[in-house]
Amino acid sequence: MDMNSIMQQAQQMQSKMATIQEELKNKTATGTAGGGMVTVTANGKMEIVSIEIEKEIISVDEKEMLQDLITAASNDALRKVSAIGKEEMAKLTGGMNIPGVSNLFS
Repeated sequence: MDMNSIMQQAQQMQSKMATIQEELKNKTATGTAGGGMVTVTANGKMEIVSIEIEKEIISVDEKEMLQDLITAASNDALRKVSAIGKEEMAKLTGGMNIPGVSNLFS
């Protein structure tokens, strides 16, 4: 393979990565905690986009539990959206572990 061909392939991969990252902005994952009492949705940019809390658990006396549930649901959503990103990048790289590409969503 000549250097010109390698550079073209690198540019194509870079373009595909940009496309995947753009598409991931529109993908979401939902995490839950407390048997669904707290639901958190995150997008592919690793941002929390919504939090839903069942009214039954909103109480001053349950403040610490609610904080724990929100944290757990948020972490669950972020793990799921990270997995989606890794799956999309694996499609691009053919499952190869390419430094700087494979760990974008770790």
